[in-house]
Amino acid sequence: MSRKILIVDDEVHLARILQFTLEHEGYTVITAFDGKEAIEKTMHENPDLVILDLMLPILDGYRVCNILKNDDRFKKLPIIILSARDLAREPIEEPISADHFMEKPFNTGRLLAKISELLN
Repeated sequence: MSRKILIVDDEVHLARILQFTLEHEGYTVITAFDGKEAIEKTMHENPDLVILDLMLPILDGYRVCNILKNDDRFKKLPIIILSARDLAREPIEEPISADHFMEKPFNTGRLLAKISELLN
């Protein structure tokens, strides 16, 4: 059975590129385009990993990550933040408990390696 990954990004074209790439690697992919949809799909689809943008409509990625990590059902769910924000130069106002941070544009090989690492 293939591992299930939830991609959460309001940039539809980027989400589709990621979806194609991950499906090519054998993963099952589901997508969400805002924070509320991300929470709902996590609850219903129970993904093995989440790739999450920070700047999202309705609920931002900070809140989504913290909601999931504060829920006992999802505490161990690996979350990769994939954002255009330069997190080294822009301090984060609220704490976030993601498992890994990557900046856009990202290196596909590094992303795939990190996904594999977090799933194993």
